[in-house]
Amino acid sequence: MLGTIVNTICIIVGASVGGLIKRAIGERYKAILFNAMGVACIILGCNASLSHMANSKYPILFIMSLAIGGIIGTALRLDERIKHVLEKGGGSNMAQGVTTASLLFCIGTLSIVGPVLSALKGDNTFLFTNATLDLFSSALLATTFGFCIILAAPILFCWQGSIYLIAKYLSNSFFSSELIDELSIVGGSLILCTALSLLNIKDCKTLNLIPSLFIPILFFIVKRLWE
Repeated sequence: MLGTIVNTICIIVGASVGGLIKRAIGERYKAILFNAMGVACIILGCNASLSHMANSKYPILFIMSLAIGGIIGTALRLDERIKHVLEKGGGSNMAQGVTTASLLFCIGTLSIVGPVLSALKGDNTFLFTNATLDLFSSALLATTFGFCIILAAPILFCWQGSIYLIAKYLSNSFFSSELIDELSIVGGSLILCTALSLLNIKDCKTLNLIPSLFIPILFFIVKRLWE
């Protein structure tokens, strides 16, 4: 868990530094930072999805995941409820900031494969690399959204911690390359949805789509039981 702990601390440090810098940035610069974050999220989201699309053996799975996950999230009113809680505590941009940061930090090969390697081989190289990237990313995000980016740290800890525990104690081969590909495709799609919201192109209610990430996991569990 050392790599995950370091990764979590880096996000807290980066967000703290970025939050302090934000106070010195004028209002006219904040608008361009929002645009910059939106464009960056488009590129990162497309890259996460498209780079794994060629390896997918189930090209329809991500479509089903988004559709089913979206229905579940809408039925649970996740977007409305989570935004209400976050906006009540920190303003209108807080929910958008935490959602954006959490998706960027948690979705990616380093953040998924890293905990697996840490659990099975004690190798934290991927996690330390991810921690370095998240240090700068959290600082940059915090210059746009403020100190609320720190809230993404416990989310990342729970995400990577869960993967670590599954790999170490439940199944050494559960997080296969196939599952990682599907999670990355769905995750990249969610990052792209966040980008559209940041740029005020379309409010995709990304939080309602969060359950989509669990559909590939359920699919592979059922597939393994069927076999």
